[in-house]
Amino acid sequence: MGAAKLPVDLILFGLIALFLILRLRSILGRRTGFEAMPEMLPRAGAPPIIEGRAEPVAAAASRPMPDPASPTGQGLAAIRAADKKFDPSIFLSGAENAFRLIVTAFAAGDRAKLQPLLTPETYAAFEHAIGEREAAGHTQRTEIRSILEATIEDATLQGSVADITVRFVSHQISVTLASDSSIVAGADAITELADIWTFSRDLKQPQPAWKLASARSA
Repeated sequence: MGAAKLPVDLILFGLIALFLILRLRSILGRRTGFEAMPEMLPRAGAPPIIEGRAEPVAAAASRPMPDPASPTGQGLAAIRAADKKFDPSIFLSGAENAFRLIVTAFAAGDRAKLQPLLTPETYAAFEHAIGEREAAGHTQRTEIRSILEATIEDATLQGSVADITVRFVSHQISVTLASDSSIVAGADAITELADIWTFSRDLKQPQPAWKLASARSA
């Protein structure tokens, strides 16, 4: 009796499964410099809260690249020359995820999530703001409804330390509440906010990851 033949459809399903596994490995295996950051979460507002005009929810973020001949473009080129795996587009995608995660953790007062994502000086400022909020008996509720823009505004390389400044424009609901649920700051409505964040990374570190070095409202 000859060996039993495998059904053709079973062979096809096996080949499809193998293709999907290889495809996922190729995508998930890329290094972005934000490897230490968990998956994207809904955002909470970073200090200070800025109120603006209410806007409808927008779609995907706009991520224009700087002119290569501009000082910012030349700064990105210097970073890429020092780190051949650096890609500004992938960086912006990771920065957007970090923006969502960090502001969510700040609103929730989650120090454990914040600390590995911030430089020591920035973490100290965030931790102080969280402590003051807790001492006052306040809570913060923030939702990022959409990120309209994520734009690289500056890029420098000093020695092995790279700094990239990103301007985020987002639609958020961000409100700080007193213990009696009255509004202390912000607004319980969709508001357009602009933030300037600078991420820093030492390219010579064995497991380099971008960390938030400063944050301010635009």
